[in-house]
Amino acid sequence: MVISNSVRGFTGKYRFLSNFYLASFLMDGWEWPSVEHYYQAHKSADSSEIIRIGGLTTCIGAKRAGRRTKLRKDWIKIKDDVMFAALIGKFSQHDELRKKLLATGNMKLVETNDWGDTYWGEDTAYGGKNKLGKMLMRIRRIYQLND
Repeated sequence: MVISNSVRGFTGKYRFLSNFYLASFLMDGWEWPSVEHYYQAHKSADSSEIIRIGGLTTCIGAKRAGRRTKLRKDWIKIKDDVMFAALIGKFSQHDELRKKLLATGNMKLVETNDWGDTYWGEDTAYGGKNKLGKMLMRIRRIYQLND
């Protein structure tokens, strides 16, 4: 939905901004089905767990597995970098998605939710940091400057 020059929620024509959007990309010698798969898999330091989560057939399956995996010791320090790397992988390897991202111009991108995620998005009741939206706007700006 677009409200006053912003995208609020990554659904409909803006679904491509979601980490659950299936857009495979190559990184670390592996083909990742989605940003969600890459992010959730990298919560673990165990290579077999990374491969297992990366090979799951659905994004929700990857998210659930990531919630159950033993977190690597440095996860809090690196999680933003892991997300940024995955987003760069997605948009750098899909010209049509990069063009769609650029087509959002200077709109504010806000990942909204109703499940309490106040870090990556904004919960409709509690607000939030909208880290995902901010990363997407940062990547968009990089592409704008390099076009």
